[in-house]
Amino acid sequence: MNILISGGSGFLGSAFSKEIRQRYQSTNKGLYITWLTRDSSQAHPDRIELLTYDELTTSDKTFDVILNLAGAGIADKRWSDARKEQLLASRIKPTNALLAFIARTTVKPKLLISGSAIGWYGTQGDKPLTESSGFETDFAHKLCDEWEQLALKATEYNVPVAIVRTGVVMHPDGGMLGKLLMPFKMGVGGQLGNGKQVMSWISREDWVGAAIFIMEQHLANQTNNQQSMLSGDNMLKTDNATPAAVYNLTAPNPVTNHTFTKTLGSHLHRPTFFTLPEALLKLMFGEMSTLLIDGQKVLPQALLNEGYEFKQPNLRQALEEQKA
Repeated sequence: MNILISGGSGFLGSAFSKEIRQRYQSTNKGLYITWLTRDSSQAHPDRIELLTYDELTTSDKTFDVILNLAGAGIADKRWSDARKEQLLASRIKPTNALLAFIARTTVKPKLLISGSAIGWYGTQGDKPLTESSGFETDFAHKLCDEWEQLALKATEYNVPVAIVRTGVVMHPDGGMLGKLLMPFKMGVGGQLGNGKQVMSWISREDWVGAAIFIMEQHLANQTNNQQSMLSGDNMLKTDNATPAAVYNLTAPNPVTNHTFTKTLGSHLHRPTFFTLPEALLKLMFGEMSTLLIDGQKVLPQALLNEGYEFKQPNLRQALEEQKA
């Protein structure tokens, strides 16, 4: 199997690459991974090839699956107008490059898995949200929706698309948890605002496992001439008959920020007396503070319906098993 990954060296792409290589090595299946990059000298693990965006424009390589994860971190910097443009461009440009490749290649990929986030649903408090739920319009929704709608254009070339709306990914190597470990270990961790906002999270191990599950189930159904797994209540509307679906990549047990704070503090054996008031968060982060103050209760209904078994469905288990 040949897999092309944009954002391959990132927090999720690198973990996906490592896990799927280990799985395929243990079963003696052929696997070739290529990272799409702007820098041909980028450091990368052995047996992973690099392909630059310039090389992609003329490449005659074929790929069974494309995993589209490139994009600047939405919570890395305050949302100025320039930052908003950067967040969008960092997603749109790589996706356009992949679409151009798909359009001209003779042998089409069997599946495009394209990133998104649960921000697509907008701010909806503690209302349970599944893949068939609607949205509230805000910047996060607009950003995710534009990225998703562009990726869905791959169906125009008969390439099925799976959109993965990712929650807060937990692993001590990076992401939100990586940033919080030091202050919590120092005993200055605490809840944000009133702590009632719901956090829809997923362990990095389960994010990787779910992405591989979606890929392998879809390819197996194609091989066996069965109905595509992209065919349930999570189907997305397109202008053609090629299937497209969305998956919430979140754990089945979301928690409030208060519960997250107490659980992490207990796990690290540290107090969690501090609270950052909502007014201060808004002053510090501006519009981006919505990511910290306003919760989302997003559930992985499609994954559960299709039989994915979470390895770390509970927060404490995820913290312990990932050695946070």
